[in-house]
Amino acid sequence: MSITSSNFFEISLAEWSFHKALFANKMTNLDFPVIAKNTYGINVVEYVNQFFKDKAEDAKYLNELLRRCNDNGVKNHLIMVDDEGPLADTDDKKRSQAIENHYKWIDAAKTLGCISIRANAFSDGGSAEDVQSAAVDGVSRLAEYAEKAGINVLLENHGGYTSDGKWMVALMKRINKPNVGTLPDFGNFCIKREGNQGWQGKCIEEYDRYKGVEELMPYAKAVSAKAQRFDEQGNCVETDYFKMINIVKESGFRGYAGIEFSNEETSEDEGVRKTKALLEKVLMSIG
Repeated sequence: MSITSSNFFEISLAEWSFHKALFANKMTNLDFPVIAKNTYGINVVEYVNQFFKDKAEDAKYLNELLRRCNDNGVKNHLIMVDDEGPLADTDDKKRSQAIENHYKWIDAAKTLGCISIRANAFSDGGSAEDVQSAAVDGVSRLAEYAEKAGINVLLENHGGYTSDGKWMVALMKRINKPNVGTLPDFGNFCIKREGNQGWQGKCIEEYDRYKGVEELMPYAKAVSAKAQRFDEQGNCVETDYFKMINIVKESGFRGYAGIEFSNEETSEDEGVRKTKALLEKVLMSIG
């Protein structure tokens, strides 16, 4: 599938959909784009830096990855970057280090032919106002570096302040750079979790996902089609895909909708196939 006058998005595949296989060494990052194309018929991919963390500056490795993509007709879209420090840290020194830590992924994205990286506007602490001000500085400075390479910096609703649609919109308006945008995720709208358990903690405050995606779409340069569970009709249990994709369409978006399946108890193969089938069904219905 490609973006044509009859549809407004093309399906891409996020590497996180296979995180269990990758962490278990049943698949490698080099395998991923070939599997995406040959097993699932998807020719646009989104990497996660965790699965080639020590290879960002390895020219031989990156060229081999690019060769495999070219040989199989696969397009590299973006790299999701984690664990390189909080770009919105209110400590100037820590924030500056985080910015520099991301440079190598900008360079790797350029080498691979990607158009974007996904970063995080995280902080180790601070008020909503202080963290946002730090994020304006951190993301803007990273975007200046990225602009020279022709790369976009995308921010995802990924927990905490970033899962508050209004906070993110205000951040986008303050940054106001053409190569900075959002990557709305259909599912990551937990603002607060119980205790200090990170992603493992029970969500005790959640932002409305439909409202959040609607608010983020004017700044979106890609979307993350998150799915976790399916009913007997093949519909996503936690998200009404018909409602959500309509929101995406009404925004005027044209681009990639990345499958990101994440359920520890379900086969990754099954989850990717069901998410793809659901996206195709919705597109046929409302496209």
